[in-house]
Formats: sequence, structure tokens, C-alpha cells
Amino acid sequence: MADEIRAEMVANVWKVVVAAGDQVSDGDTLVILESMKMEIPVIAESDGTVAEIAVKEGDVVQEGDLIARVE
Repeated sequence: MADEIRAEMVANVWKVVVAAGDQVSDGDTLVILESMKMEIPVIAESDGTVAEIAVKEGDVVQEGDLIARVE
């Protein structure tokens, strides 16, 4: 079963740390968002393989937008 990681706020995608196919562990940083000059890490919520990164650096995400899927 895949975990969908979604944005919790409106923010800019500052850095994409992982790519599809990468192995991640619970707590690993997937993407770093920037909002109001603060860096907000988006972390994996379970161990698995990154199935999809739905954003790229420079994108603007809205609350609820898909950021990544981890299987």
C-alpha cells in the first residue's frame, strides 16, 4: 500500500532530496519546502521505495497537493 505525502501549507518547493526508485526510511527527508523564509522538511512516514515525486524544484504547492508517494 502506498503512502501519499501531501502539502500541509502553501509553499515553494525549494529542494527535492530523493528521486523515484530511492529507498527511504521513516523520518527521511523527501523534499524541502520554503514558506515565509522558513525551510520545512517533508518527511517519509514509513519505510519503503519512492514510487513518485509529484513536484519539482521551483513549483508552488497548495495545501493538500500531492508531493510524493512511498510504497
